[in-house]
Amino acid sequence: MHVSTVSTLLLLFLNPGLALQIQCFQCEEVTHDCSTQEFIVNCTVNVQDMCQKEVLVKDDGVHYRKSCATSGACLIASSGYQQFCTGNLNSVCITCCNTPLCNGPRQKKRPQPSAAITLTPPQLPVSSLYVFILLSSTLC
Repeated sequence: MHVSTVSTLLLLFLNPGLALQIQCFQCEEVTHDCSTQEFIVNCTVNVQDMCQKEVLVKDDGVHYRKSCATSGACLIASSGYQQFCTGNLNSVCITCCNTPLCNGPRQKKRPQPSAAITLTPPQLPVSSLYVFILLSSTLC
């Protein structure tokens, strides 16, 4: 009985529905904001944990690139390009965020430079916490 309880708890806890997955907008260098339903993608579970948005100012206008990203790659890219984020011709601005569809439409209010990276802790369902507690107490 003890083994079946642990097995059941493990199956519940490792249920793919509880995996951390984010949705982001994805497009490759387009001249519109690509923030509609057709550009929504599911990022790689437990790997791509952020959304990335690049805004490039070119001769023919503003171009957008949006994608899923790993937190490490996105944060390195955004900090590396920070000096080129001027809003002038040839400007490149890269922002990272980790909530669903956060790389969507431009905000009406211009964010402060220190607000380029928006991080929030991942949220697990309360039931996951209960399963984890039960599993911990069963294995101890």
